[in-house]
Amino acid sequence: MALYLHNTLSGNKEQFKPIDPNRVTMYLCGPTVYNYAHIGNARPAVVFDVLNRLLRHHYPHVVFARNITDIDDKINNSAKALNCDIKDISSKYAAAYNEDLKALGVLMPDIEPHATDHLVEMIDMIEVLIEKGHAYESEGHVLFDVTTYDKYGKLSNRSLDDMLAGARVEVASYKRNPGDFILWKPSDDSLPGWDSPWDRGRPGWHIECSAMAAKHLAETIDIHCGGKDLIFPHHENEVAQSCCANNTQNFANYWVHNGFITMSDQKMSKSLGNIQLIREVLAEIGGEVARWVLLSAHYRQSVDWTPETVAQASKTIDRIYSTLRDVADLELDASMPVDAEILSALDDDINTPKAFARINQLAKQLANAEGDELKTRLKSTLLNSAALLGVLQTDPEAWFAQKQSGGEDIKEQVEQLIAARNQARADKDWAKSDEIRDELDALGVVLEDSPEGTRWSMKS
Repeated sequence: MALYLHNTLSGNKEQFKPIDPNRVTMYLCGPTVYNYAHIGNARPAVVFDVLNRLLRHHYPHVVFARNITDIDDKINNSAKALNCDIKDISSKYAAAYNEDLKALGVLMPDIEPHATDHLVEMIDMIEVLIEKGHAYESEGHVLFDVTTYDKYGKLSNRSLDDMLAGARVEVASYKRNPGDFILWKPSDDSLPGWDSPWDRGRPGWHIECSAMAAKHLAETIDIHCGGKDLIFPHHENEVAQSCCANNTQNFANYWVHNGFITMSDQKMSKSLGNIQLIREVLAEIGGEVARWVLLSAHYRQSVDWTPETVAQASKTIDRIYSTLRDVADLELDASMPVDAEILSALDDDINTPKAFARINQLAKQLANAEGDELKTRLKSTLLNSAALLGVLQTDPEAWFAQKQSGGEDIKEQVEQLIAARNQARADKDWAKSDEIRDELDALGVVLEDSPEGTRWSMKS
């Protein structure tokens, strides 16, 4: 089956046809590294990690780039407040970001370009834009003239006339048009800066991605991803400067954008105080549960992050790992193909909810299966398919062991209570058994009685 993606550029779901099937290119806008990333930053990384895995399933060679923006006024402000170099800030938080994503099961990109390593490419691209009449110098700045690109606004489906009327754009004395955007700006002695034909300064945000994508991928790439909040102005501006500098019809043939995260039906925002850092979420519920929640809704829709959705994800994962633990002695057949229904769901615009529904169905079939041959086949199909989603790849015993990691004191207490409950059951003292189970429940312990004995884990 062919892969279909919803293309923001056309507004339609389209069959994916790469420029070169032997070298598929994908670019994802990465973080601006001035602080720890929040859970909203994790959604594009997780969603497009699934797309990355899916592309690698279909094609022999994929080149995936996810950048690090380490030139930014927020980084400058943090460095100034702490009296340190911007590199101290950016390197710390870039490492933290990758550490957080690893815990979420996100694969590293093939290329992780840093903006500070690409000043030459940015300056070269700006010079070309000036030479071609698409950019101009003014009061120490270099700006892109949006009126010189007749397709400006096509990606975001906006009228240039409406945008030039002042909608959501900065009006400044050095601009010819209100919608013109900065390619280069001056730096005084208190700010980081680099030498350029326009004196010491630093690049604008948008030019960074265009220069890095062109260097490492191509002048026209297959897929460009990101959150839908980046469609305008960031991605719209990338298109304009890239196409004008490189004389191309498209910067990316497919633009794929994910929706937001809401916290109990409220948009995440600093003003509401409901922003959670990735590492806070990881400490509370772990990476796999968080990943499951992030993929539980279709990527183009909002994910509502609530205690209920988290609890449901945790319960589902526990149940599946419990089933996998029961068949742990059966060797995995790595050659077993990915389940056709799961692949079909993912090929249909990354339909993760439908894929998860099939994962659950396979897990139930495995739980009810009889005979080692059937169990081996179902286990292998389940795990090989789940790998496309980046879930269920932990050893079941390790999964439950980590859920018991509440310290030796609690472990000893739980084991003693379980032993007392087992004795009460042996004595047919059902009231005592129920009383102990209630005590364990109050401690946050989940019990599972099996032929091998009583297993336990902590509630997420």
